[in-house]
Formats: sequence, C-alpha cells, structure tokens
Amino acid sequence: MRKLFSLLFGGALLAGCQSNPPKTQDEAVSKEAVVQTDASAQKAAAPADTMGLPAGSIPTIGSPKLLFTLDDAHNTPDGLALAPNGHLILSVPNLADTSHPASLMEIDGTTIKPFATNLPVEPTTKKAAPMDLAFGPDGNLYYAENQYENSKDFKSRLMKVTMKNGKPGAITTAVDNFALANAVVWKGNTIYVTDSQWDLPDNDKGSAILKFSLAELNKGTVHLKPKTKDPHVLAMFSTTVNETGVDNGADGLDYDSKGNFYTGSFGDGKLYKVSLNPDGSLAKQETLTLSCKQIPCVDGLIIDRATDLMYLCNSRENSIETVDLRNGNKVTTLAQNPDTDGSGGKLDQPAEVLLKGKRLYISNFDHPVKHFANTKSDAPHTMSVIDLN
Repeated sequence: MRKLFSLLFGGALLAGCQSNPPKTQDEAVSKEAVVQTDASAQKAAAPADTMGLPAGSIPTIGSPKLLFTLDDAHNTPDGLALAPNGHLILSVPNLADTSHPASLMEIDGTTIKPFATNLPVEPTTKKAAPMDLAFGPDGNLYYAENQYENSKDFKSRLMKVTMKNGKPGAITTAVDNFALANAVVWKGNTIYVTDSQWDLPDNDKGSAILKFSLAELNKGTVHLKPKTKDPHVLAMFSTTVNETGVDNGADGLDYDSKGNFYTGSFGDGKLYKVSLNPDGSLAKQETLTLSCKQIPCVDGLIIDRATDLMYLCNSRENSIETVDLRNGNKVTTLAQNPDTDGSGGKLDQPAEVLLKGKRLYISNFDHPVKHFANTKSDAPHTMSVIDLN
C-alpha cells in the first residue's frame, strides 16, 4: 500500500488562484509563482498549435528536477508503488515502442535496477503492459495491465506478483476481462481498480471503479463480465469527448483522510468524489466543482491524507496540479513546462505521482495524443522529482 507522510506546504503557493498563469517575471512576482523562460522549449513548441493556444504560450512554472534518464528499452515509465522496504517499484509498459518488452524496475535512492523483467504476456496479444501498482496487505504486489492498445476485446488484467523475502516470485492473473485496467489502490483488505474503458451496451464512453476483496482473490482468478454492471463495479462514469477524441475515463485513484475515494477522467478532466457506506457499498458519487482553474485531463493522482492535498498529473497541459480538498477544491499549478523532451527533469507528459516524505516522484509517460502540449514521444525517457519544502 502507498504510505503518505505529513508535509509542510508553503502557504504562498496556495495563496492565490492561477487561472491566468503569469507569463513574465514581473507577473510571477505579483502572483507569488515561479516562472522561468525556457526559450529552447518554447521554440520546440512553436510549430504546433496543440491546444488552441498561441504557440509557445504555455508557461514554465516550478522547478522539477531530473531523477533518472532511462534508455530506449524503458521508453514509457508509468506506475509507482512504495514497497515495504521503502524502495519504489516502477512499471514500464513501453507503449510508445512495443518492440521492447515491458518490465518492472526498483528505485533505491539514486539507483534504479531491474525488479521483474520476465512479465507474463497476455496469451492472445503476446504482450505485457503493467500500469499502476500497489502492495497489498498480504505483502504481495499487484499491478493493473493495460492491453487496450493491443486489443479492444477486454484483454486487460490485474496481476499478482508473489513476494518471497522481498523478491518477486511467481506472477499470476488475479482478475481478467478488464477493458483498460489502470489505477490500483488497496484500502484495508480491498483493492480498488479503475477501468478507463468499462463500456456498457448503451454507453460506449463508460468507465468505472471496481473492487475486489483479498479473500476473493485468494480463491483464484476472478472473471469479470464485460459490458455489464458486474457485481464488482463500485461506481460508473461517462466521458464527454472533446477535440482530443479521447474517451478514456476514470484514471488515477486514491482516498482522503475520511475514506472518500477520488478519481479523474483522462478524456475530459472531470474530478469525481466517491463516498462509501460502512459496508463498503456506494453511498454517493459527485462531480467536484473546482475553483481557480479547470483541469482538462486527469491522469495519475495521489492524496496526502495528513492534509487532504491532492497532487495530480494534468497530462494534456504538461503540468502537475494540486487540489486542496479542504479548501473549496482550490486548484494550483505546482509545476508546468511547454513541449519538452524531458531533458534536465522538465515535465514530459507526466502520468503518475508518488509522495514519499517531502518528495514528489513523477513518471514522464511521453506518449501523447493530439491536442496535447507534448507533441511527440522522444528520448530522453525520464523520471522527475519535486522537493516540497
């Protein structure tokens, strides 16, 4: 399970809304934001008017730093999990260049090394595609597998990595017949999984949160029933398709200090709150009203349960946003870059965040669709960090 730690977050950052991000140093000072000129990045963005904005107008906010540069064999870093020993496990589905096999990597401070490299492929697609992942109360590692780019025929899975003395052992299928399994979060003895493409016969823009008990998973592989409101479905959502043409829905997932779950839509940026009854059933789901700024795309997210401050990846605008769940859902841009290749730790379509102490770890997925600030997948392939002081 992911552990979140208490942190001190500067009040100046949250003091004012950034609905109109500053574009000059003078504006930055007046808005208490940090803006830097990145002429090379703006020049790279200039040829493409990616989001209906003037070319080169996306500001640089904050100062993410480089954690690692990965080789071409690890071209789309994605999910992050905190292991019991304090190390991080990184999933690398390699969706930008599938000629390289997917893998899991282990991060220990400033070193990164292979963790599990022989991941079992899905029998029909012949590919493995690990996304988000989390350690369960049984000590084993579970990861969502996204086969949607390989097959639209509900081939995605939830996989279980049996751990032995801190090392990965057998990898087996815990749940099959997802469409696009994406985020995973354990809470107690229940694992919650988002499916970004859980469509029904009367709604081809659907997505969902599904849940499974550890006791059920221990009995063997769970087989979902596609295109139904399967008994494991906790909540369902519908994506409004915009100019990106993306209908992926529920993506990142986490819960706050009161046990309320939050997920966001990758396709349209809606942020949802899902409240549970004492027995774990759905009590209420609602679309959050955000203040200061609207978010057009929600990818991975995490909540500091000491403060109920959410950190999320706005992949479309190449930024990391915070949402203050205790203060009117105020949105503040923590970091943002124009179109970059990720050099020096600059954001390059961030897809996942993990909070450990006062450090925010960021995976730069770098696998864009049209109308994203990031216009192409290219080297270097990077991980970034932001130190929160």
